[in-house]
Amino acid sequence: FPPRSEEGVKNLYARMERMKDTVKPLFTDVTWGAGGSTAELSLDIALQAHNTGHTANLHMTCTNMAGVADPKDAIKEALQKAFDGGIRNIVALRGDPPAGQEEWKAAEGGFTCALDLVKFIKEQFGDSFGISVAGYPEGHPNAISEIQDPSTLSPSEAARSSVFDGKTYACKDEDYKKEMDYLKSKVDAGAELIITQMFFDVAVFTKFVEDCREWGIKVPVVPGLMCINNYGGFKKMTKFCKTRVPPALGAKMEEIKDDPNAIKEFGVEFGSETVKALMEFGVEVLHFYTLNLEKVVYGILDRLGLREGATAQTNERDASSMVAVGSAWARVGDTVKSIYGTGTVTEIRPTGAAVIRLESWLLAEGQNPTAYLEKGAYTKVF
Repeated sequence: FPPRSEEGVKNLYARMERMKDTVKPLFTDVTWGAGGSTAELSLDIALQAHNTGHTANLHMTCTNMAGVADPKDAIKEALQKAFDGGIRNIVALRGDPPAGQEEWKAAEGGFTCALDLVKFIKEQFGDSFGISVAGYPEGHPNAISEIQDPSTLSPSEAARSSVFDGKTYACKDEDYKKEMDYLKSKVDAGAELIITQMFFDVAVFTKFVEDCREWGIKVPVVPGLMCINNYGGFKKMTKFCKTRVPPALGAKMEEIKDDPNAIKEFGVEFGSETVKALMEFGVEVLHFYTLNLEKVVYGILDRLGLREGATAQTNERDASSMVAVGSAWARVGDTVKSIYGTGTVTEIRPTGAAVIRLESWLLAEGQNPTAYLEKGAYTKVF
């Protein structure tokens, strides 16, 4: 992903060089920030990857970019620049909502979904690009519902369900069918590869692959593997995506949550066991969400004998600079700080203003005051 600072970008380029020499990846993804926020930098990083020997796989989303009148023209221009620079692989995604928005909304005159983008790429560029799309073994987060009575879940719903803060969530069978129908339409429109959303339960992935084949989806399905690097990131992402966390995994993370080194060591252990199970299922390609970090993924590859001596090439001295541009954006549930102390975001207004429950103050009867702060008056705590 595009780092927030110039120093971070410079450090990323050094990491990309190490990753190319150490891992020899089949392809290297570069993400496209929510709301098109990192469009120019994403393209620059993808071109740097291509020009230094990586096979760049550039993410592109259905988002309006700041300062453009026609969102489709903006996307076409970005695609043309990628093509002219030698990039031949695109991941077509709907994308996340931009800063200040909790729900994704199509830009006026723009695309409404990833299917629109796939069709547009094929219409404008024919077979010039290899197109990948996202697959959601547990259902897209927008298709996942809170379940009031878990006893009513069907076996298939229960198998992909998750629990957060005592509440159960699942993609209901009728919604899962819509998800699979939609995925089939993306493939029929020209997508040649499916990269899945992260998962931590291998059985969920294998069932998804079987369902793809049952739906007549014959393209490769590549598992998206999120490396466990730290407790905070794990908790935030699993809750945000409503990802199923097997009880044993959840318990272990709680046990070691205050020991960063133990978490990385466990990340290697858990990741290795996951990869081993996937390979036994017949998976031949692994897609690691490295988050610009090296240690855990190198450890997994070394432990499984897929690479030798990779861990010795790790350089974590600049890891603190690997903070995404989008990480500066607060969302509901994030911890932020202001002149009034720290608090939790309970609402983001369209203007970017935030409603924040202040936790550093305590009123009568244990009440926490609420602050209404304009965008720029608070910063996210990492």
